[in-house]
Amino acid sequence: MADKKKKRRRADPASDDDSLPFKNILKPDASILHSVNKLTDSLRSAAASSSKTLTLADLSIASCREVRELPISSVQSEIESLVLKVLHSILDGHGFAFDVPSRAAANQLYVPELDRIVLKDKSSLRPYANVSTVRKATITARILQLIHELTIKDIHVTKRDLFYTDVKLFQDQSQSDTILDDVSCMIGCTRSSLNVVAAEKGVVVGRLIFSDDGDVIDCTKMGMGGKAIPPNINRVGDMQSDALFILLVEKDAAYMRLAEDRFYNRFPCIIVTAKGQPDVATRLFLRKMKMELKLPVLALVDSDPYGLKILSVYGCGSKNMSYDSANLTTPDIKWLGIRPSDLDKYKIPEQCRLPMTDQDIKTGKDMLEEDFVKKNPKWVEELTLMVKSKQKAEIQALSNFGFQYLSEVYLPLKLQEEDWI
Repeated sequence: MADKKKKRRRADPASDDDSLPFKNILKPDASILHSVNKLTDSLRSAAASSSKTLTLADLSIASCREVRELPISSVQSEIESLVLKVLHSILDGHGFAFDVPSRAAANQLYVPELDRIVLKDKSSLRPYANVSTVRKATITARILQLIHELTIKDIHVTKRDLFYTDVKLFQDQSQSDTILDDVSCMIGCTRSSLNVVAAEKGVVVGRLIFSDDGDVIDCTKMGMGGKAIPPNINRVGDMQSDALFILLVEKDAAYMRLAEDRFYNRFPCIIVTAKGQPDVATRLFLRKMKMELKLPVLALVDSDPYGLKILSVYGCGSKNMSYDSANLTTPDIKWLGIRPSDLDKYKIPEQCRLPMTDQDIKTGKDMLEEDFVKKNPKWVEELTLMVKSKQKAEIQALSNFGFQYLSEVYLPLKLQEEDWI
């Protein structure tokens, strides 16, 4: 996997100072790795004893819908059936309307047993002969036509490509993107089944080898920039790794620090980031790694409500794409840091902390009302502390102790103390 001969890490002048907070209590790496091994072994034992992954169907919950991966021929047939239904309606003199599943917040349901958000079965009509919906109905018909063309040609395009096929109609890419998700719900398939992908955003580096459309990719040899996560997850396969865990990082800056320091050589891991808000490809790739490699996922996000929100999207899903939460969510992600309690515990100076805005506080309080937060008492404790202290901090606040403090002290100590929730 990685070369046995470790590359020498570049030293941060400040990192040699034993007066750095907590550096003097770090144990040898072998001892720290033993702590991580326990988590990995526990996960694999649980996976071996479990017969199968729990699904929505197993719970017999009525009034919910989920999409599934469909072959091109099935997507094509579903579109043709929808169009024939529209034609019959027009010929019968009734005009036409699309029956579109509602993705509004009121039509979402958090299922504790699955620890993810799912879509309920409420839907609404989108008639062409109505001034308030005529434009959306037109865009829906146009998207269906474009998807049908893609299935016939068996090619993939990006969401941006789709937008530029009819800029005057779509006006803004957010509008074509929204209707694309509606079409996925209408057909009952995942968005990737429509042969439309997002542009590359996420990157991965570390102890992972996989094939991308037949090409073998070794993520230990990708430099500090890492390997861009392929937008078409169906072409990714043959994953191999000797890692002990997956480190999910919110920010690109923290990712680059860890990649340049070769953190994955000192502590065998796979480092992945979506550089902010999670995109579909990164969410799919993370789930695939977790399920196939049977590795725990530890998350490193900012200590603010939005960091926790990003973590929840990876773990429980987003309300916008709850119809596909079965494929997009990664179960049992551990919150490693930066947590509100870390600000005092690691003596992060006041000048490195930021005051929370009124909007930050409102977002934090709103999150405390979410079922997926309430399910984890330790999350509630941390979020309550954040709202009460009205302070937030970014991962980069640790750079106050030295640019390599994150990789040399903070993360090793977190692993040593098994300090994740």
